[in-house]
Amino acid sequence: MGKCIFITGTGTDIGKTYVTGLIVKKLRDNCRNAGYYKAALSGAEEGEHGELLPGDALYVNKIANINEKTENLVSYIYKEAVSPHLAAKINQLPIDFNKIETDFTRAKTKYDFLTMEGSGGIISPLRWDETQHVILDDLVKKLKLHVLVIADAGLGTINTAVLTIEHLRARKIPIQGIILNHFHPGDLMEEDNRKMIEEITGIKVVATVKKGDTELAMDADSLAALYA
Repeated sequence: MGKCIFITGTGTDIGKTYVTGLIVKKLRDNCRNAGYYKAALSGAEEGEHGELLPGDALYVNKIANINEKTENLVSYIYKEAVSPHLAAKINQLPIDFNKIETDFTRAKTKYDFLTMEGSGGIISPLRWDETQHVILDDLVKKLKLHVLVIADAGLGTINTAVLTIEHLRARKIPIQGIILNHFHPGDLMEEDNRKMIEEITGIKVVATVKKGDTELAMDADSLAALYA
């Protein structure tokens, strides 16, 4: 059974999938048997035959050269670009967490280092109906995962990063580190953002990512050590 890490973002559209691709690529480029899995994906585009294409998962699959079958990358794919719980209601296709646990276990068995990407932020609802109320953090706790937080480097990130960290701590979810995306080295505000996030939370910014980076500026051994 392999090791795993869960990737969450401080919000939507902060580049979580882009950074996830760099993480998996780094491991695979350094001879690690690394894979990818996502429980639920919304906002999928339609293919030429009407099939739903899980863009985030396909991107990571391609950029990291995993060559995994599409059906093994994501358990639930929805067309609507809304929270998974709402997409599930629209399609009358609620998430079955037994299926997710089965799919996750299969992936974790196949890969030595499995990277599981979340849907949006850590408080994104996955299922909210008359049967179950499940938030993303509930799934993280159920699967006993450790978390790596992706945050934007720019204005406002101190607030969103600290709030995310404090919520994870309140749920007693282990935090392995923070990666700042869209980082500009030498920028006074962004350098201060990194410093303040570390000082307020006590959590280390383990790497920064610049726009257009094709490699994660982090030692592969140090990255692999974050997996639990």
